[in-house]
Amino acid sequence: MRILIGADIVPTRSNIDLFKSGDAKALIGDELQSIFKQADYRIFNLEVPLTEIETPIQKCGESLIAPVQSIEGLKAMNIDLVTLSNNHIMDQGRQGLDSTIRELEEAHIAHVGTGYTSDEASKPYVFFCDGNKIGVYACTEHEFSVVNEKNPGANPIDLLESFDHVYHLKQNCDFVIVLYHGGKEHYRYPSPNQQKICHKLVDKGADLVVCQHSHCIGLEEKYRQGTIVYGQGNFLFDGSNSEYWQTSLLIEIGDRFCINYLPLKKEKNVVRLADSKTRREILDDFFSRSCEIKEDGIVEKKYKEFANHYLTDFLSIASGKRYGIFIRALNRICGNKIIDACIHRRYTKSKCLTLLNRIECEANNELFITGLRISLEGGKIENVNK
Repeated sequence: MRILIGADIVPTRSNIDLFKSGDAKALIGDELQSIFKQADYRIFNLEVPLTEIETPIQKCGESLIAPVQSIEGLKAMNIDLVTLSNNHIMDQGRQGLDSTIRELEEAHIAHVGTGYTSDEASKPYVFFCDGNKIGVYACTEHEFSVVNEKNPGANPIDLLESFDHVYHLKQNCDFVIVLYHGGKEHYRYPSPNQQKICHKLVDKGADLVVCQHSHCIGLEEKYRQGTIVYGQGNFLFDGSNSEYWQTSLLIEIGDRFCINYLPLKKEKNVVRLADSKTRREILDDFFSRSCEIKEDGIVEKKYKEFANHYLTDFLSIASGKRYGIFIRALNRICGNKIIDACIHRRYTKSKCLTLLNRIECEANNELFITGLRISLEGGKIENVNK
């Protein structure tokens, strides 16, 4: 048995012609192409709608799009299954999802993780490989792409439902793979909550949990009978010059569900199997972090350091205040201390406690989110207190 799991794949302007022409040799090189051909099954995360029509949804962040002819590149790589459960698949709305699914089905590439109802989006995909029945469950964190009562979309991680989905899937399969699109971008460790969720997924029957979305290689955790990969990097997504985007891992599952890692290196707008020196460096760092999180309290310690770095940015967004270009320039010159001081002066201890309560308390959190959605939809709800 030989199953490959690749990370985020997004055709971009820099390599779109290679995707359109189905030039797999140029996109991934001879060595990777040979590895792909020798595999029994190939799974990837397609993180972009394939459509010719731009109908971007209302969201924060970039709205991705790739032409339908990009499918030729996926076909040339012999991809068998893509997960669509990610934060970009609904960037071009319902028509973008319709178009993507139509192209995939015409190309005989299976898909998992989206649907027109919650039940449909949460359905797993099952296939047979070398006599083994393999179940794949795909879910994503709550961003602008998730399915709801009004719109189709991606299957969200649901702490009341997702664990049961995995449990029932395991009852009917030899092995279960969970593709969890979550975690913070450019962070190589799990958050405490992310680790807790992944542990529970293994407890419920997952043999492998792969956390995609972080755009960087993270680490591996062996937990009970399962393996968790916190961060795979991108497979091929030429969207940033950040060091995080330059390397990734191709996960290889062999007989008896033995897991191996093949380091990859981005070269300009394409990807290649890493050379021996780079391969050793990537794996040394990967397994060093994997050993590191075995220390008690290290996950919490690392995450507190990371969260503290982002606190000013989050408080600035919550305040609704946008600083002018002069202040932002001066702030950079002064080592990012000016805006930090202004924000923390505005957020007294009392205000921080109130904000914490609105976010942390389940009842307040739900009320806050519902109110924001009503405001964004431009609707007016009759005052129930009249």
